[in-house]
Amino acid sequence: MWGIPRLVRQSLTTKLILSTGICLFLSISLLSYLAIVHQEEQLMGYVVAEADRLGTTIKLGTHYAMMLNSREDIQQIIGNIGRQKNILSLRIYNKAGEIKYSNVEREIDTRTNIEAEACYVCHRSTPPTATLDLDERTRIFESWDGTRLLGILSPVYNEPGCSEGCHYHPRDKKIFGAIDVVVSLEDLDKEVGLFRNRIIGFTAVAFLVLATVIYVFMHRFVIRPIRKLIVGTELIAKGGQCSRIDIEQEDEMGQLARSITDMGRDISNKQIELNRQRDEYQHLFSHVPCIITVQDRDFRLLRYNAEFKEKFKPKNADFCYHAYKGRNEKCPNCPVELAFKTGRSTCSEESGPDADGRMRHWLVTASPIRNAEGEIVAAMEMSLDITSRKQLEQKLERSERKYLAIFKNTPNPLFVLDADSLQVLDCNESVQTIYGFSKEDLVGASFLNLFREEDRDTMAAGLRESVLMDRVRNVTKDGRNIYVTMRVSPSEYSGHKVLLVTTSDITKRLEAEQQLIQASKMATLGEMATGVAHELNQPLSVIKTASSFIARKVERKEPLAEDILGTMAREIDSHVDRATKIINHLREFGRKPEMSMGPVQINEVLTRAFDIFSQQLKLREISVVWSLAENLPAITADPGRLEQVFINLLLNARDAIEERWAAPEKPAADKRISISSERAGNMVKVTVEDTGKGIPRGILSKIFEPFFTTKRVGKGTGLGLSISYGIVKDCGGDIRAESSEGEWTRFILTFPVWPEGEARGHGPAAGG
Repeated sequence: MWGIPRLVRQSLTTKLILSTGICLFLSISLLSYLAIVHQEEQLMGYVVAEADRLGTTIKLGTHYAMMLNSREDIQQIIGNIGRQKNILSLRIYNKAGEIKYSNVEREIDTRTNIEAEACYVCHRSTPPTATLDLDERTRIFESWDGTRLLGILSPVYNEPGCSEGCHYHPRDKKIFGAIDVVVSLEDLDKEVGLFRNRIIGFTAVAFLVLATVIYVFMHRFVIRPIRKLIVGTELIAKGGQCSRIDIEQEDEMGQLARSITDMGRDISNKQIELNRQRDEYQHLFSHVPCIITVQDRDFRLLRYNAEFKEKFKPKNADFCYHAYKGRNEKCPNCPVELAFKTGRSTCSEESGPDADGRMRHWLVTASPIRNAEGEIVAAMEMSLDITSRKQLEQKLERSERKYLAIFKNTPNPLFVLDADSLQVLDCNESVQTIYGFSKEDLVGASFLNLFREEDRDTMAAGLRESVLMDRVRNVTKDGRNIYVTMRVSPSEYSGHKVLLVTTSDITKRLEAEQQLIQASKMATLGEMATGVAHELNQPLSVIKTASSFIARKVERKEPLAEDILGTMAREIDSHVDRATKIINHLREFGRKPEMSMGPVQINEVLTRAFDIFSQQLKLREISVVWSLAENLPAITADPGRLEQVFINLLLNARDAIEERWAAPEKPAADKRISISSERAGNMVKVTVEDTGKGIPRGILSKIFEPFFTTKRVGKGTGLGLSISYGIVKDCGGDIRAESSEGEWTRFILTFPVWPEGEARGHGPAAGG
């Protein structure tokens, strides 16, 4: 019983055939019904008209006999006409309802009830109706044997000739009586029935023919292609590659087949790339030296790295709180739960036994994971083992004496601050080692004195809100800048709410990062070697030519004109200056600078970065289009590091253009690098665009990650853009990339304007 509805729901073919069949059936049925009704109305109209003409004929035929009051003649006329086929009854009534004449002799001089159907037509109102149209005079009724009958009543009106001098009919009478003609509709009903049967037969045949044609058409052009599309899409869904869906049609169905084929090919290619990226991500995820888990909203472990597996040995589909701490319910103040609720990263400290039953403590950071629609679908939890620090804190709480000893001897600077005023209440001896300030210098003073004046407001808010602050800049007693990591813990000290601040000097670590940047710079310098060689070769060639010419003249003891000698000396001097400038530029670029933020004219840095590449780009027939705005304000940056950023971008642009033009099919575009600068509000914007091979959309978001590169092995380190990103961020700016694969790539950099005045600079307007 439920099979057909289920088939209709699950089968598009059934829906199409059924809906089309129903519409076709209803349409043909409606047309047939209208034809039958029309035919019946036409035949009925013909019969009514004939019956009405018969009544008129009777009136005309009996008119003379009535004028003579010849009853025998009138009855004879009535009898003759009443014997015609299909005429069942022919009567003439007087005004009183008496049947004066009839084709049935026994009815003559009988009275008829004026409320009968034949009489009621006129006598339904008082006085009786004088005039009647044909519809009002016509009635259809059934005989005792079920045969349909048609009756038409024709009033006999008073005429001047009838009442003139006649004692029977005075002038005031309008109607003398009526002629009632009743005919059988049996022949009409038979004809209508025959016509109806023919129409029904024709309808059935037409429906079957049209249904067959529609079915064949739909099966050929709709159903069969749809089945092929289903097979192809199922193959794509299973991970297979659909080479081609065989639908030889130029209509929308064929276009859909080709689109699905292209989509399947793209999905297959993207799946291969996704699998590669997934393997890389899995490798990084598994080997990070900290505890990482991915959990759903029920705190069920979806993924975890090797470190977590080694420490806790979780079971499949285990819960976080059970694997971490052996609990049967979630932990209070769960950072993962907070990440789901707020949609932001949270940081907290957690405790629990490890796989060996030992109590451990972790600094936990939980971050939401969103899908493509921005919905939070999971949370990633990263845990750093801080067991040693927690054990130290617990020991400090148990014993004041031990606390003091540890407080004084902690190798890292430790401060006790008033939670409201940030006044230093106490500090340990390590403060003097790192900062140069004695305890007496700091106690009673504001902790914010250890920051530069421009950073104090930001740091004051951070100390009250954060638990961990990284890369914080402090100032020592002798004015040196050092960089520290600050850990802030709320506590109580002598009955007051305080902040315990521990700082770790990370200056050497940052210096190591600077060394990494320097290494990248030296790698970049190596890539520039070819161009530099050409830059130096030109002035050296000029000097060599001039010196050889002078040497030959001396050997031959030939005189040398003073003007020629002067010209050659000037050329030698000019090219020596050029070679010296190139060497000094390379020496300056290659040295390890100290990070020094200050006002920088960005057009000058762009020009310096380009100078060293000009000959390389000319040799490769790469044009450079400049559009540098004049009178730009200075930005906050380190000029040496900023130049490294632009050199990295120019190198990448050069390599991208070379790779695109190395393809067998040469592009129609020009080899071009466009460099522009402009002011945008309180920011200065720089754009570097090339006509290289572009960056695929799927990896565009990864290009600033360390060690990520699209170049072939041995061509790049994967650090250039990552280091450039860090340099721009250190300058307070931003860098982003836009690209159209196979056509162009655009890097957009923005830097904040130097706050102390707006020194202006100039740069070239064009070049190439």
